[in-house]
Amino acid sequence: MHDHNHSHHHHAPTGGTLNRAFVLGIGLNLVFVVIEVAAGLRFDSLALLSDAGHNLSDVGTLALSLLAFKLAALAANKSYSYGYRKSTVLASLFNALLLVVVSGAIGWEAWHRLSHPSSVPGLGVAAVAFAGLLINSTSAWLFHRDQEHDLNARGAYLHLLADAAVSLGVVLTGVGIYYSGWVWLDPAISFVILAVILWGTWGLLRDSLRLSLDGVPLGISLQEIEQKALAIEGVAGIHHLHVWAMSTTQNALTAHMVLRDDYATPEHSSAIKHKFRHILEHLNVHHATLETECVSAGCGAVEC
Repeated sequence: MHDHNHSHHHHAPTGGTLNRAFVLGIGLNLVFVVIEVAAGLRFDSLALLSDAGHNLSDVGTLALSLLAFKLAALAANKSYSYGYRKSTVLASLFNALLLVVVSGAIGWEAWHRLSHPSSVPGLGVAAVAFAGLLINSTSAWLFHRDQEHDLNARGAYLHLLADAAVSLGVVLTGVGIYYSGWVWLDPAISFVILAVILWGTWGLLRDSLRLSLDGVPLGISLQEIEQKALAIEGVAGIHHLHVWAMSTTQNALTAHMVLRDDYATPEHSSAIKHKFRHILEHLNVHHATLETECVSAGCGAVEC
């Protein structure tokens, strides 16, 4: 007896306000990335170019979250029976790989400039970075109201606050260069920014690669799911248990549940599956395909 459950408890925007927050956050950061790259090239400042790469990661993260919201609303079709949710995982993997390449370029250039530092206008660097501090702080404020009840909004909020702190560091670096003349501070702060990028990128790369290979999503334990299933009255065992990510926010499960012979009736089977689905919802699995079978071969009550 097969059961296909398509729950509708997926992550979705909490309203037009959150949707506008993502759009404004993407717009503000994208404009600033262009300004920061232009200023970095003009002032020959690796700190500004590094921070621009970091802010570009913000744009990718915010766009990915917005994409997840949009794709969740698209219906499945004959060619894509699960819809287009998996593209959020692929986008996340691409974003992580791009950041690895950017990080390598920043590290190489920073190492070279430590040996051959170039003259950098400290106040110019500080002024541009201060603008970044304002933009990142404003972008974070856009998500403040929704971050308490939406995980995507909270992730964006914390990410933008961290970026505001990095921009503050670049401001202080620019001021330090102006007053001390220590131009080596420019490539030195780039290593700090590089460390921040790699810290966030490693988790993104690990998780996105895991999900793209249909690995068990982080935070979900097959052992715990099995224990929860066996704790249901009438369940003698569970096998062919598989859990994978349909998107960055939605997980799916398939399993065969073995019922005791005295529970091998359509009524008991339906009740057990209903109870198990309810348990799975609390374990962040909202799409479950279940099959029941009985302990004794040929019992006939449910599929064996």
